[in-house]
Amino acid sequence: MEINDLSYKIRGCIFNVYNKLGPGLLESIYEQALIIELKKQGLDVRNQVELPIYYDNQKLPIALRLDLLVNDTIIIELKSVEELKPVYFKQLKTYLKLTNKRLGLLVNFNVNSIMKDAIFRIPNNL
Repeated sequence: MEINDLSYKIRGCIFNVYNKLGPGLLESIYEQALIIELKKQGLDVRNQVELPIYYDNQKLPIALRLDLLVNDTIIIELKSVEELKPVYFKQLKTYLKLTNKRLGLLVNFNVNSIMKDAIFRIPNNL
């Protein structure tokens, strides 16, 4: 599946979750609900994917965790916050760089309308 088609399908799942649950819940609730929606669409989804970190060719004793990885292609970073801070965008860009994935979606479920200012496409400018 082409990345734009996959992104479109994921956004539809995000809309479904938001419309059924509304704003203001914990990120972990949205994560579990979104996993169900993505799987209903026949997509492969993994959550809390460990991302080992290396420095000077040495693996650090701590790792990062990706919220969701869909079809081993798109990283989804979930938030449920009053406002998205610049650091969230930087974080996702770093995840894309470290994993060599082409696209990430930053999603904030704590909004009045999921259609406006809630889903951001972050490309990896390789």
